[in-house]
Amino acid sequence: MGFLGSTKANGMLTTFLSFSESKSFLLEPIFVICVSGFLHAVLLLVLFCSWVRYKLRGNNGFGSVVTERLKDRRGFGFKSVLFCSLALSLLNLVLMSLSGFYWYESDWLDEEQLVSLLMFLLATVSWGVLSVSLHRCSDYEQRKSPLLLRLWLGFYLAVSCYSLVVDKREETVHVHLLVYDIVSFSGALLLCYVAFFKKARGDNNNSSNGVLEEPLLNGDSTVGGEGSDEATPYSRAGLLSLLTFSWMGPLIETGNKKPLDLEDVPQLHDSDSAVGLAPKFRTMLESSTSDGGGGVTTFKLMKALFFSAQWEILVTAFFAFIYTVASYVGPALIDTFVQYLNGRRQYNNEGYVLVITFFLAKLVECLSQRHWFFRAQKAGFRMRSSLVAMIYEKSLTLSCHSKQGRTSGEIINVMAVDTVRIGNFSWHMHDPWMVLLQVGLALWILYRNLGLASIAALIATILVMLVNFPFGRMQERFQEKLMVAKDNRMKSTSEILRNMRILKLQGWEMKFLSKIFDLRKSEEGWLKKYVYNSAVISFVFWGAPTLVSVSTFGACILLGIPLESGKILSALATFRILQEPIYNLPETISMVVQTKVSLDRIASYLCLDNLQPDVVETLPQGGSDIAVEVSNSTLSWDVSSESPTLKDINFKVLPGMKVAVCGTVGSGKSSLLSSILGEVPKISGSLKVCGTKAYVAQSPWIQSGKIEDNILFGKPMERERYEKVLEACSLSKDLEILSFGDQTVIGERGINLSGGQKQRIQIARALYQDADIYLFDDPFSAVDAHTGSHLFKEVLLGLLSSKSVIYVTHQVEFLPAADLILVMKDGRISQAGKYNDILSSGTDFMELIGAHQEALAVVGSVDTNSASKKAALGEEDGIVRDAIGFDVKQESQDVKNDKPDTEETKRQLVQEEEREKGSVALDVYWKYITLAYGGALVPFIVLAQVLFQILQIGSNYWMAWATPFSKDVEAPVNISTLMIVYVALAVGSSLCILVRATLLVTAGYKTATELFHKMHHCIFRSPMSFFDSTPSGRIMNRASTDQSAVDLIIPYEFGSVAITVIQLIGIIGVMSQVSWLVFLVFIPVVAASIWYQRYYIAAARELSRLIGVSKAPLIQHFAETISGSTTIRSFNQESRFCGDNMRLSDGFSRPKFYLAGAMEWLCFRLDMLSSLTFAFSLVFLISIPTGVIDPSLAGLAVTYGLNLNTLQAWLIWTLCNLENKIISVERILQYASAPSEPPLVIESNRPEQSWPSCGEVDIHDLQVRYAPHMPLVLRGITCTFKGGLRTGIVGRTGSGKSTLIQTLFRTVEPSGGEIRIDGVNILTIGLHDLRLRLSIIPQDPTMFEGTVRSNLDPLEEYTDDQIWEALDKCQLGDEVRKKELKLDSSVSENGENWSMGQRQLVCLGRVLLKRSKILVLDEATASVDTATDNLIQKTLKEHFSDCTVVTIAHRISSVIDSDMVLLLSNGIIEEYDSPVKLLENKSSSFAKLVAEYTARSSSSFE
Repeated sequence: MGFLGSTKANGMLTTFLSFSESKSFLLEPIFVICVSGFLHAVLLLVLFCSWVRYKLRGNNGFGSVVTERLKDRRGFGFKSVLFCSLALSLLNLVLMSLSGFYWYESDWLDEEQLVSLLMFLLATVSWGVLSVSLHRCSDYEQRKSPLLLRLWLGFYLAVSCYSLVVDKREETVHVHLLVYDIVSFSGALLLCYVAFFKKARGDNNNSSNGVLEEPLLNGDSTVGGEGSDEATPYSRAGLLSLLTFSWMGPLIETGNKKPLDLEDVPQLHDSDSAVGLAPKFRTMLESSTSDGGGGVTTFKLMKALFFSAQWEILVTAFFAFIYTVASYVGPALIDTFVQYLNGRRQYNNEGYVLVITFFLAKLVECLSQRHWFFRAQKAGFRMRSSLVAMIYEKSLTLSCHSKQGRTSGEIINVMAVDTVRIGNFSWHMHDPWMVLLQVGLALWILYRNLGLASIAALIATILVMLVNFPFGRMQERFQEKLMVAKDNRMKSTSEILRNMRILKLQGWEMKFLSKIFDLRKSEEGWLKKYVYNSAVISFVFWGAPTLVSVSTFGACILLGIPLESGKILSALATFRILQEPIYNLPETISMVVQTKVSLDRIASYLCLDNLQPDVVETLPQGGSDIAVEVSNSTLSWDVSSESPTLKDINFKVLPGMKVAVCGTVGSGKSSLLSSILGEVPKISGSLKVCGTKAYVAQSPWIQSGKIEDNILFGKPMERERYEKVLEACSLSKDLEILSFGDQTVIGERGINLSGGQKQRIQIARALYQDADIYLFDDPFSAVDAHTGSHLFKEVLLGLLSSKSVIYVTHQVEFLPAADLILVMKDGRISQAGKYNDILSSGTDFMELIGAHQEALAVVGSVDTNSASKKAALGEEDGIVRDAIGFDVKQESQDVKNDKPDTEETKRQLVQEEEREKGSVALDVYWKYITLAYGGALVPFIVLAQVLFQILQIGSNYWMAWATPFSKDVEAPVNISTLMIVYVALAVGSSLCILVRATLLVTAGYKTATELFHKMHHCIFRSPMSFFDSTPSGRIMNRASTDQSAVDLIIPYEFGSVAITVIQLIGIIGVMSQVSWLVFLVFIPVVAASIWYQRYYIAAARELSRLIGVSKAPLIQHFAETISGSTTIRSFNQESRFCGDNMRLSDGFSRPKFYLAGAMEWLCFRLDMLSSLTFAFSLVFLISIPTGVIDPSLAGLAVTYGLNLNTLQAWLIWTLCNLENKIISVERILQYASAPSEPPLVIESNRPEQSWPSCGEVDIHDLQVRYAPHMPLVLRGITCTFKGGLRTGIVGRTGSGKSTLIQTLFRTVEPSGGEIRIDGVNILTIGLHDLRLRLSIIPQDPTMFEGTVRSNLDPLEEYTDDQIWEALDKCQLGDEVRKKELKLDSSVSENGENWSMGQRQLVCLGRVLLKRSKILVLDEATASVDTATDNLIQKTLKEHFSDCTVVTIAHRISSVIDSDMVLLLSNGIIEEYDSPVKLLENKSSSFAKLVAEYTARSSSSFE
């Protein structure tokens, strides 16, 4: 138990006798050593006997290990015992080596050291065997520790305690003896606690405590394969495989044979996956919040994170401690080594002992560092996964008010950026206490060599660290501002990408691009401050070792402490190691700051208000005779508002009832449905619901993915019910047209479906759920007349005949069928009752009916006799359907579904995200380097670093050469010359650092700015097909994560590679001065390193790309969830969506985890190679005769050589990291070279200012497809829209109506044919010249975050008077005047604080301002009631009487009074003539359509 170093005793007998004479033998250390050795021998014997016993019983495998309950791998007990055993084994190994060293130093005479060596050997072996055994039996579930083990641990605790007391009494006891005693006693305490007091997780009934009845050793354990707990390469790896990272070998080998795909990457073990981590983290967070009261705070979040990864954090702390101690062994021994080379030998073979010590220290340093880094990253992945799951869960429970305060872009940023930053902090979490340890060890070495001058080093170090505080505070402020600016930019980017179609149609995209550039400019201001502040910090801390060394050597001179080359070199080596914590300190502080900011943001997000859980009282199914009951309820989206959204609501819905809700725009119809869903905060009253709910939103919410998955929505496939639902929703014909039927992949937000198709898929989703209560928010507005009629009959009156249905509608013809009609006005139910009852009881309902009758009168002016009506209705399933839409061959759906996957992938609109394969092209590096100032700064950056390296080596060489070997030798130069030259060289090297740091951040900042502008300009100029086939998550990923890497990481990665290469060349240069033979080893080692690096990089590169590709689906799923949270909640699908999120999160973590393993696999091997190079150099130095080599120069070579393995591994690491990070540049450049739309303006062919003057549109043989691999949508259309006439376009959903309009605006380029407006071929002029001369009211009414003014006039072309005039014309003037800020009233994201109808009226206001000669209405009145529709039609007739108006409409009344009607069917013109002529021909499709509409509108559907 100690290295007593005694030389008094000549033999064991003499020693024992002298002990017995002087003091009691029982109080002597030698007695404790013997007892401890005996105890460890007993443990080994017990383990061996158990192994033999189980071998005889036929148990296979390396024998069995002791334990039990010590061992559930997921429990703290097992982990602590395994950790303790391993630590004690390693500690005994180190002390055994030192004991052997002291024994050897005493010329093998000190027998006490021999006894110590044998005891430590026994202890090393016994604890090592126990560790291996525990590791191998870790899957056995037993109840408690075996009796023998518990007895042994009791004795061990007593002996450890006794040893501590005995050694404390010794006056000459060594420090390491006391350290060992304390560690042993602490370990014994922990082991006894686990063995005696830790309860078993399993059942406690079995209590077999027989002496050897419990298996101590049983090795044949297999890792269980239940669920995600199945064996993974990491979890099933043996001890040696874990130590050397060999478990990564198969994956790296696979990566060399072929580019890795996600399927090739093994799964994560349950303990590392979000599925296993999220519940534990949630429990910890909830317990900490319930203990402390209040919501989630930053401290509580940190506490929960710590406890969720405490095992990894404690293990990494242990490895970090071992690494730090081992790294200081070299500097501590340099003085001894220089004295040895100078001829001072303390004992025989001292040189070899020193070489072995150096090498072993390097070995321990390498192993501990590699496992520290890997486990730290592992802890980071766990934290990130836990946080992502919590943030996602929160997004599903956020109240509407909370959502308005945080846009989806901000929430996505919290998930995509802040969680990753907190995960990355695991690299730095031990730095704060390690700095203290490293400084303490450095001061101890300096004190040994330089005495009191070490105090000067301490003061200088503290001063340097204090200088950091103001910089750290500035860095925190800049970081916060940078994140806020980035949030604002991402918020706008998200909104713009979502509404890119309307921006292109209006010709506003470049205006909105300039808005993004303005936001980026604000972000760049803070980025600039941040990076230049980093440059100053870099200068201060690279210069820090120089300042510390100058202060220390200056203090030596003042105090008269002799400077000797050995001591100087030892000090310099110490300063070089001390440089690491000082240099890393600013980065650590920066990371602490960034992590604190991110934790604050996440904590504040998790503190946001949730939906009120008690808004709706859910009654047990079958426990009530009502479906919905609302009593005296007052509800408001904004609880603080003086005027509630809904006031005094009272109604009751019985099972099977059909309730219609009608009213004017903005009267509170949608809010009423939301209140039943529990979305609107309740102020008073009660809402009761009995049964499951299904909800169909007014704006369709469609997930990316297959149509089938959207309809099933988590339910298992029941083919019969599925087919019924498709038929009821009129989807069967649509699916036949689509290339892949219901296997067609829908783009983001249903981009490749028409509005009607999206709405019908939504209805199908609700129907398939087979709920008790159905809530429909005006689902019939987006579909044509026939389909609406079909849906109402087949869905509401058919499949849902026995269900409770509450439906909002603007179509009066659907009201008579209702059992109860609620008429809404100003947030109140103004009338309630059956159709005939309320018809005569109030004015509000009469207004709606009057408007409907007025619309019908227009249609009714045409003579359509009842016979034709009956004929049309009677043949509804035959003639009408064929007339409106389809002449398509019936194909077997099964045949379609059997198409090979390759063809399907190739022809789907939304493709897999493109990722490069193979090595990153040199072109990418070259573009990055030369983007800023043509690469002019690069040579100066390299030159500055080269000069710094030369000056630094020069200053160290000067100190080694100019100081004597010992105080007896005269110095070559006087003290003043020594210091002046040293200070001059030190100042010069510091200035070089300042120049390099400043130039590096300047180049990085400029490059980031250029890349941002290039990519965004290219994206905004991309055609609509790019946005249709590219989910916004992919673009957002590049604009946030990849741009962050370019802003803040990649410049430093490039700098780090250059710095490390130059430092490595410097080290090899110094070492080769001592011996050119170093090259004999160095050259093959470098060759082997390069081979390893090339072998590794193939897999690592693809893993990095997979990380990039697997992040976009996670972000996209998150964004979709935020927008569809109401629908998800209404179907009670939260748990399924949380599961999907965890699966995607694990898909992102998997390549990250294995990339970290691959990196450590490589670094471990490189460390071994460089350690061999260093060991060879040392062996060579001690082998040559004294005097052949200058000891100072040799010492300098050793000083630099100590860093060789670190630098060589760091070089490969930074090279690989650079290649991994440069993928961000590659991905940005990918979008910076995306195909562009035709020019916005063609100067040589600009139309006249007055164009179009007539407004005649001539279409000739127009053919359109959405992508080269997609089928034709318009198949050769030829027609003319006469100038000044109104043309109505009708046709069944999906017939090509909207596509025709998109082609007119050239958001889709024709595949063939042409369109001429007033004789000008629109394909030959600029896009802005075309789009700015046309007006459109789109199908989806869009408003942007901002003000009423900015929404009506984004280009700022009109006066306030003109804007007010337009608002009055579109019936919004009074509504806006009510608001306090008038035209500056705020509009929230997506215009969510305005109703759908009001948004449509704003779109009308835009065209009234623009007053174009050609106006297109794309189902523009679908979301407004009939009265508002009539007002819009009147306004358009009044103000656009001399314009060409093209109207796509589902309401016949919107097109019946048109001058011409165009009926499209399956992409071709079926009929085109005036309505009167078409109606005269009773067999025309249009006549049948009008008859159907009239019949439907007159019918009560009863």
